[in-house]
Amino acid sequence: MMRVTMPGLQTLVQDGGRDGYYAMGMPPAGALDQRSYRVGNVLVGNASDAASLEFAFMGPAIAFTEDALVAVTGADVVVLVDGEARPGWTALRIRAGQTLSFGPMTRGSRGYIAVRGGIDVPQRLGSRSTYATIGFGGHEGRALAAGDVLPVGDQLREGTTDEEGLSLPEDRRPALESHVQLAVVPGLCNYRFTPESVERFFASTFTVSHEANRTGFRLSGPSLDFVPREPPFGAGDDPSNVVNLGYPLGSIQIPSGTEPICLLRDAVTGGGYVTFGTIVSTELDKLAQLKTPETVSFRAVSPDDARRIRAEARADLADIARTLSA
Repeated sequence: MMRVTMPGLQTLVQDGGRDGYYAMGMPPAGALDQRSYRVGNVLVGNASDAASLEFAFMGPAIAFTEDALVAVTGADVVVLVDGEARPGWTALRIRAGQTLSFGPMTRGSRGYIAVRGGIDVPQRLGSRSTYATIGFGGHEGRALAAGDVLPVGDQLREGTTDEEGLSLPEDRRPALESHVQLAVVPGLCNYRFTPESVERFFASTFTVSHEANRTGFRLSGPSLDFVPREPPFGAGDDPSNVVNLGYPLGSIQIPSGTEPICLLRDAVTGGGYVTFGTIVSTELDKLAQLKTPETVSFRAVSPDDARRIRAEARADLADIARTLSA
């Protein structure tokens, strides 16, 4: 068992996400930085989709009532076991009665705590992820609070052993840079913007605003102009309005042509704003680790390029799993 003595900031049970319900209006939830989350599971010998804890900016304090093997991945944060500094991206042995806690987070914005066996909360629609907007899944549908008790399960990868010390090499860890460039497939509705504005978007640098959370990241940057038109029946008067549109994970809205919003894993799945483009899904891991006032720019890629980028990221993760399991 794990007892939360201090909840940290927005500490949530998350896994790979709740797939298959997007058309019903249910977003996937799940870890924002999927790569860091999945590497954590590899380090402790879990199944790839075992439930972990995600925290933002400030980590929790967790007392363990039984021996455990844990790994902390994601952002650069000081990891402490009974006040003694321990390495991140490494399988750590924690004894019954010891407490895992955290010092300052120096780079990145989200950390992940993988525990061998996974967090054993009930599955909801095939996932243990928390969709806190509607209080669904995870631990009682909410962020953790002091006094919460979490059971550890048996979500293990076949053939793994309970050994400490396994570590991801430094050169395979995320760079956690203060500026990232993300690959975007233009569309479905970037034709609604003037050609000059489309060019301006891809030539500009945007700043992450204070409104950056699991629903989406709002960015500050130059304004964009729309092609003049008569609004169709059923659409609003704002030039960014449409009657209705599905929002892919990672899609970019630009209401009124200002402050792009990159929709993430807790965002609504459709609505009445045009989508300028869609960030390649595996690139969202880099966006998830940004914070204000860090910056982001975008480059246009084709659907074929997007599939290649995604395949390369998945191959890298598979290679990490093979290397650490050897």
